[in-house]
Amino acid sequence: MINSSIQCIRLTQFSLTMALHNPLNILEISRVAPFPNSPESASDFSFPLTFYDTFWLNFPPVERLFFYQLTDSTLLHFNSVIIPKLKHSLSLALLHYLPLAGKLTWPPHATKPIVSYSSDDAVTVLVAESHADFNRLSNDDIIESPELRHLIPQLLTSDDKASSMALQITLFPNQGFCIGITTHHAIVDGSTAITFMKSWANLCTKLDKQDASLLPELTPPLIGW
Repeated sequence: MINSSIQCIRLTQFSLTMALHNPLNILEISRVAPFPNSPESASDFSFPLTFYDTFWLNFPPVERLFFYQLTDSTLLHFNSVIIPKLKHSLSLALLHYLPLAGKLTWPPHATKPIVSYSSDDAVTVLVAESHADFNRLSNDDIIESPELRHLIPQLLTSDDKASSMALQITLFPNQGFCIGITTHHAIVDGSTAITFMKSWANLCTKLDKQDASLLPELTPPLIGW
């Protein structure tokens, strides 16, 4: 059973057109936090961006899509089995990648922007359903970006802070599902983002086992990357 590290706000289902010809049915918006009550749980921390990292401050976020074919993925199975497993393993993975659950801020007293994490931070996860053509969107053909826009989550931003990462999990009934990940370019490089996804997938396969530890090659360096 998913514990309090996942705060769920279930919405009345409604249709939202994110891009032409791609209606998206929003099922749920959740906040998934690093798994609590663990010896590895960290307290609040912050660290400044390096000089090289500040170069990416004004660049747009990095957006990636991962498609998983699953022809027996009904809405019931998706909501009752797949989503709980993905959320729980995400919570476990974030325990090793705490900056991804944090945010980027620039306090008045700081000379450079800082990445910070506090115990109330979490990753926003949007869960949705799409009736677009899964095979067309996931194949190797060149596709116009507006056709994929409805699968990509938006980072939460304000005048004084920006989230590190946002996730969207979209079901294509009886076809498969897609995980969209958006990361702030100043916080997460390509290598870290890919290693995080591999770590998430690795932990997801271990949920039914007693040992849910992360493989050494997938364990990131100390906080601060």
